[in-house]
Amino acid sequence: MYLKKLNYVIIVLVTYFFNRSVCSQLDVGFYSYSCGMAEFIVKEEVRKSFYKNPGIAAGLVRMHFHDCFIRGCDASVLLDSTPSNTAEKDSPANKPSLRGFEVIDNAKAKLEEVCKGIVSCADIVAFAARDSVELAGGLGYDVPAGRRDGKISLASDTRTDLPPPTFNVNQLTQLFAKKGLTQNEMVTLSGAHTIGRAHCSAFSNRLYNFSSTSSQDPSLHPSYAALLKRQCPQGNTNQNLVVPMDPSSPGTADVGYYIDILANRGLFTSDQTLLTTTGTARQVNQNARNPYLWANKFADAMVKMGQIGVLTGNAGEIRTNCREVNS
Repeated sequence: MYLKKLNYVIIVLVTYFFNRSVCSQLDVGFYSYSCGMAEFIVKEEVRKSFYKNPGIAAGLVRMHFHDCFIRGCDASVLLDSTPSNTAEKDSPANKPSLRGFEVIDNAKAKLEEVCKGIVSCADIVAFAARDSVELAGGLGYDVPAGRRDGKISLASDTRTDLPPPTFNVNQLTQLFAKKGLTQNEMVTLSGAHTIGRAHCSAFSNRLYNFSSTSSQDPSLHPSYAALLKRQCPQGNTNQNLVVPMDPSSPGTADVGYYIDILANRGLFTSDQTLLTTTGTARQVNQNARNPYLWANKFADAMVKMGQIGVLTGNAGEIRTNCREVNS
């Protein structure tokens, strides 16, 4: 009788812990015991890269966004293409604009030296995005961790799951809603465009070929349009030609992005469109007036975005090399 009860208790406990590991959610301090230096190591790699090139901060924030919106935050954006598959990073939505892969590689290599097989690439991407926001002058925030890495990366997914710069407010709202994010969070996360640069090809249609009745987007401030035309001449084929997304403070995570939109200086259609509905315009005005409010909302929205479709417990894997699935 005693042995039967003991066996029953063991079965219950094993089942409980198995289910708990499969269904476990992300936790702040996830690596406290298994790899206590994990977040510090990532931050040091981001910091070193940032001091060499402050623009890397925008790249790493964007990388986290592009990772999470496709198959969830599973580091699928890091996987290299193979002879039989074109990966996300090589899609037109990500190449040549996505950057910062070497920062993740360096952090992973250091972590493998001290905590082999412990820290996922997906968590490294999330930590690096947070560190980038902080280094660029935004608020730091706690990152719940415990993500595991996915094994699938398809360039074709970027066509349906990433918002192009031509989207209007309704299309943006619907896409973010599919990911569990509200319209308010969409406006808040759009503020990531406060840092970084954009390729001319992403907005040249607003300058030269907008519609059948107007070559230039009438919602674009004329003097700003003239500046952009000088920076991005018509017919230019230089893929490396870029302009700052927030000209007044391109390297600082501030509310200059929203102030620009109010002055009809939003770079993308997807930026300026935020003034076209009462609700989103109210958010733009509120963010422009209250930098601390936006910084807090942005931190909260980044945490929420970082939990989209995560793999935890026994799902996925912990990649040894972030560029390829484990053999």
